[in-house]
Amino acid sequence: MDDNWIGYVDRKMVADLVKRAQRSPRGRLNLNLHPQLDDPIQRFLNAGSPGSYVRPHRHRPGIWELVLTLRGHIDALVFDDEGRITRRVPLKAGGEGIIQNQGGVWHSFVFIENDSVAFELKPGPYDASRDKEFAPWSPSEDELEAPAYARWMATAPVGARG
Repeated sequence: MDDNWIGYVDRKMVADLVKRAQRSPRGRLNLNLHPQLDDPIQRFLNAGSPGSYVRPHRHRPGIWELVLTLRGHIDALVFDDEGRITRRVPLKAGGEGIIQNQGGVWHSFVFIENDSVAFELKPGPYDASRDKEFAPWSPSEDELEAPAYARWMATAPVGARG
């Protein structure tokens, strides 16, 4: 039987991704499941642990994104235009939470448990220059304020503004 068309992800592959994410300077790492960046559907795993900073961002209107947690616990944060948290959605492994947005919505993700892994799905093709717009009220990953902002996002309640 020819199964070259099957893309298979097993526990060993996920464990390897988690280990590489732990060693990554960003504290998180993606594993693309789509064959090329110009694939019409982008699908990938995103592994990380507490302290990893996912800068708040938004995708163009109409560019949807679906995220579910395969391992651990990740919170999805939704922000208003001033950087106030309007929703905090827990996404836990085992089907306890899937989030989808239709684009144009400021959002971020916080890794709550060590070695958490999310599955993300969104339309392609991937174009880094058009993929996302970063929130102007949030520090970039290389700014000194980024670790403190990441710690704030980890516990900030709905209604808080960083």
